[in-house]
Amino acid sequence: MADQMQFIVEKLNQEPFRKNYNLISFDSLESVQLLQLLNDVLGEIDPKHAVDIREELPEQTAKRMLNLLGILKYKPPGSVSDLSAFRQGLVTGSKPVIHPLLHWLLQRTSELKKRAYLARFLVKLEVPAEFLQDDTVADINKQYEELMEAFKNLHKEYEQLKICGLSTAEIRRDISAMEEEKDQLIKRVERLKKRVETVQNHQRTLEIARQLRLEKEREESLAQQKQEQKRQLFHAEQRLQRAQLQLKEMQDAVADSKPESLMKKLEEEINFNSYLVTEKMPRELESKKASVYLLQKVVAEPAMTQSDLTALQSEINEVNAQMNQLIEKRMMKYEPTDSKFSMYRQQASIISRKKEAKAEELQAAKEEMSRLERQVQQRSSQAHELEGSEVLTEDEFKQYVNKLRSKNTLYKKKRLEIAEITAEYGILQRTEELLKQRHEAIQQQLQMIEEKKGISGYSYTQEELERVSAVKSEMDEMKGQTLDNMSEMVKKLNAVVAEKKASLAPVIKELRQLRQKCQELTQECEEKKIQYDSCAAGLESNRSALEQEVKGLLEECAQEESNYHYIHCMKRTLEVQLQRAKEEMKAYVSPDPQERRKAIREQYTRMILEQENLGKKLREKQKVVRESHGPNMKQRKMWQDFEQLMECKRECFQKQQNQAAIGQVIQEGGKDRLVL
Repeated sequence: MADQMQFIVEKLNQEPFRKNYNLISFDSLESVQLLQLLNDVLGEIDPKHAVDIREELPEQTAKRMLNLLGILKYKPPGSVSDLSAFRQGLVTGSKPVIHPLLHWLLQRTSELKKRAYLARFLVKLEVPAEFLQDDTVADINKQYEELMEAFKNLHKEYEQLKICGLSTAEIRRDISAMEEEKDQLIKRVERLKKRVETVQNHQRTLEIARQLRLEKEREESLAQQKQEQKRQLFHAEQRLQRAQLQLKEMQDAVADSKPESLMKKLEEEINFNSYLVTEKMPRELESKKASVYLLQKVVAEPAMTQSDLTALQSEINEVNAQMNQLIEKRMMKYEPTDSKFSMYRQQASIISRKKEAKAEELQAAKEEMSRLERQVQQRSSQAHELEGSEVLTEDEFKQYVNKLRSKNTLYKKKRLEIAEITAEYGILQRTEELLKQRHEAIQQQLQMIEEKKGISGYSYTQEELERVSAVKSEMDEMKGQTLDNMSEMVKKLNAVVAEKKASLAPVIKELRQLRQKCQELTQECEEKKIQYDSCAAGLESNRSALEQEVKGLLEECAQEESNYHYIHCMKRTLEVQLQRAKEEMKAYVSPDPQERRKAIREQYTRMILEQENLGKKLREKQKVVRESHGPNMKQRKMWQDFEQLMECKRECFQKQQNQAAIGQVIQEGGKDRLVL
């Protein structure tokens, strides 16, 4: 409970409520404040409920909240009695009712908002059947249902687009990756162009290659057209076979059908429809009207408490007891001849119930068949709209899957080649950067040397000029030596680079072979994995099918075994009854009076005679009691009057005695005074 209250307080302190509660302040809220808080949460879910509960009656508030909770599919815990307590607690603002409700609402606010939004458009408005007899009302109701279905379809498409759609960041990443691949391909094309330009007659070679590419594309398109035509021919042959099969079935049906059989089928259909119209549908209509009347009556009544429900339950028990007594009296008043028809009445009721059940099953089967036919037509139309042809067969689908796998393999190979070229490009780019850094370092070193040993002081005197010229000549010699040293250093560096390239060439070549081998092994591993997954899926499906079949057979076996035991018990019961009937018949036709007295018929006959004699005696006794009832009542009244008279005399006698005793005491007191 504490965790529940903590969660409620945290949610209420967040957006969009911002209540600034703590556990103590929330627990100290009064019932009206709790109801207003619950109404605020419901108003956040459905804006129509954002009202002040002080401006409406408590019954209206409870009814409005209960309607919304019914739409949101809230199930209060407990049984039917707890449901009545829940309604009462919702009216009074009870904490044990409001707190779990707030916890449930705040846990799934976004889901409930969506449900409340959909309920505004999907809760169907029930129109009475007598109003639908009007053509205008029926057309408007039909348009209303069509718009509701259209809204359902549009909402489903919207949800699918939300789930399947790509985000903006993913699209940007894809665009940047494709731009990088485009730049790499452009550079690769430029390199290839430079390589091709060195070849003789490269223009003619390019033209021939272009023509070869066009011819290959044309060959692929012709192969696709050929495959498409083969597929269309196969579908046409299948349609022809189906049409021929349907024609043959119709011819067989026409050949086998006779006027009598057709008339018999029509009579059966007419009988079934007439049964539905005259018996089944009127009963259902009456039951629906009665249930609607009862529901309207229940809705019109005010909210009931537990005491009201207890009183109603006691009244129901009393009425049931009275009904049982009346049924017993009625059974006692039956004549013996009426009991002969009880078996026929039971059989007739059983047959009528079976007839109603079979009619309902037939109606349900017809509705299911029509629904499946509509679904098949809808799926066929969708397939025509999407593909423009019939649905693919199993072999064609396998060919299509194999084609997709080959294309996927080719795509992965190309993707690996692109990745390899990208890696090689990165290596070369890194090498170029290193060489540029070395070049910049050498240039900086040369600049530092030139700054350290450069020429300066152009405004000095002639002596200074001569000295500078001497220094310059020395510096020139030193520069010449430095340049020679630098050239030798560059040569050494080039030789080292060439040596490193030569030493790394076999390693790079081996690395490429290993990469290619790794790609082949990865591709083979993926193919094996796909084969394994497909094989595992097939085995799993077969296993599940076998399990379902075994389960069905076990259930069927258990059902048959129970049927066997039931039939065996019924057989033994019937044998015992048959044996009793034989013994009864034997005793009844026996010439021995003692045996005949043992027959059940004779026993029941004697019992009937005894009961009839007893009834006669009781009726005579009742007659005597009725005749003597008046005088006896008169005598009883006289005895009661006599008893009252004697009681009155006794009371008078007691009063006289009391008065005499008091007078005697007074006289004795007067005598005592005189003596004194």
